[in-house]
Amino acid sequence: MNLDNSKPNVFVTRPDFPEVGINILKEKCLITTWNNSSVIPKEELLKHVVGKQAIFCYSANKIDAEVLEAAGPYLKVIGTFSVGCDHINLKECQKRGIRVGYTPDVLTDATAELTMALLLATTRRLIEANKQVYTGGWSSWSPKWMCGPGLKDSVIGIFGFGRIGQEVAKRCVPFKPKQILYTSRTEKEVAEEIGAKYVEFKVLVTSSDIVIACCPLNDETRNIFNKNVFTNMKKSVVFINSSRGGVVDQEDLYNALKNGNIYAAGLDVTTPEPLQLDDPILTLPNIVISPHIGSANIATRNDMSIVTAKNIVLGLQGQEMISEVK
Repeated sequence: MNLDNSKPNVFVTRPDFPEVGINILKEKCLITTWNNSSVIPKEELLKHVVGKQAIFCYSANKIDAEVLEAAGPYLKVIGTFSVGCDHINLKECQKRGIRVGYTPDVLTDATAELTMALLLATTRRLIEANKQVYTGGWSSWSPKWMCGPGLKDSVIGIFGFGRIGQEVAKRCVPFKPKQILYTSRTEKEVAEEIGAKYVEFKVLVTSSDIVIACCPLNDETRNIFNKNVFTNMKKSVVFINSSRGGVVDQEDLYNALKNGNIYAAGLDVTTPEPLQLDDPILTLPNIVISPHIGSANIATRNDMSIVTAKNIVLGLQGQEMISEVK
């Protein structure tokens, strides 16, 4: 319980969030921190949220109805160090009058940059090629060796045309694609400026040479990239996912890559995270996987910490948050 009635109690779920944000919390709140950089076990989370007015969490922390019930009526605000909120039971939060803050704007550029890096690494087979340098595979020159598809004159399809999808599209333009397609809940005015064309999902996946998932994870998008979709893609397609692992049926993706139904894939997100070292998808030569580092930019992570902390402080004060889930 709060021993200092002038300051609300906040539980922080790990000790290594950037200090710039934590220092903001320290000025206004009493902080209890889980002092281990590994994911806090569920039973410990249940203990530590009791009586807290706010929680500073991230995407690995499952804030479900059980956690909210354990926190009790004191809990008023959850600030998540992420843009995705699928780890939080938003319906239950709304029911209990708990406000949720997130960080949608500050990581847009960093995630778009990582998406492009993943796209280039996959299409140009950079990881495969790099291994050849160290394993003796680089010998005499061959005209077809390590060749991959390029972006020039390709059809690039972007599924999800929010902030990140739009920034990815802008970054694709200088590579001179033949066309940029997008699928979104609604048509976007900015698409015309970028030169992107709205199409239905089926048209996007059947027409594109490169398919990039930039969508949120929700009931509509969960496992939307599955066997049926991969079967209908071009066999030469490159699939990129920098959104959430749950939008892909990973077993179906594995089979599509293994059987040659699609050419290659680049993932910054998987199911589960982290992947087990014996996961069969790691045996494939035509996939590039990075460990969910879309926002792993020093300035971006600092900004995320600041926004998360300010969301919590503002929420506790009954003021408008910088970014609140509505």
